[in-house]
Amino acid sequence: SVEISPSLAEIQRETVGGVRSHLSKFRVECRDAADRTGWGAVEQQPCWVIMLEVLDNLPHDLIYSENQVSPWMEVWVEKQHDRETLSELYKPLQDSLIKGCVDIIDLDKNHSSQSSIISKTRSIWSKVFPAPRRCWLPTGCLKLLEVLHGVLPKMSLIASDFSYLPDVKIPGERAPLVSTKNGGSSLDYGSYLDAKGDADIFFPTDFWLLECIDHYCSGWLKSLKDRSSNQGKKRRTLTLDTSSFVEEFGLPSKTRTKDGYNPLLDDFKNTKFYISVPTHNIK
Repeated sequence: SVEISPSLAEIQRETVGGVRSHLSKFRVECRDAADRTGWGAVEQQPCWVIMLEVLDNLPHDLIYSENQVSPWMEVWVEKQHDRETLSELYKPLQDSLIKGCVDIIDLDKNHSSQSSIISKTRSIWSKVFPAPRRCWLPTGCLKLLEVLHGVLPKMSLIASDFSYLPDVKIPGERAPLVSTKNGGSSLDYGSYLDAKGDADIFFPTDFWLLECIDHYCSGWLKSLKDRSSNQGKKRRTLTLDTSSFVEEFGLPSKTRTKDGYNPLLDDFKNTKFYISVPTHNIK
């Protein structure tokens, strides 16, 4: 297990250590999984990487556009010297991870047969109804998958997370749910700038974009960008609702209650599983 929090790493050791025979088969590495230096040499052996509710807590970046056709700008947060409030600044795109996410989104759209029609429609719509755009990008996911594909090229990946979050008040595509506990009840923020201290931040996972990032980091979408589109995909991927995943790979008969209710099938409606395995197109 790779765990960045020392306190959670210790809890994992204690939990697994509750069964003494497990200790010799398990270890926790307290480090950042997105830091390439912590992985050491490239591992060529097949392996499994399991990420359950990891993606929703990874860092995201916010970009802004004045209308539907204006270029995207990076959003920076500035603290005024004479006051405690925070404000946003907009700068041209320069961060490599932000540029990478934007390129991946644009690259996939450019290979869609409907891209020209959508582009023309958006141009007309922006002139009639100009409106600012805000978009949250999973830059932390991009950084992590770049590292994993580099050090574990033959990995099989299972990731499960929230596909959408209810009652999100913060504007923007893929906007997070930012909340805190107050007197035993949850308080949701309308702006991430107001959240300080012990606020929890949950991002929904765009599973379409996750698949694009996975293909990009494996090298396939990069080859399309370089016009080497004759190469096949390097990953076989599948996205399933949690209930479908449990029915296919689990034992739902073991989790059914006496009255027929099955939490693994009936709950978790806003979660999905993403499965990604290597193909033989490795060149």
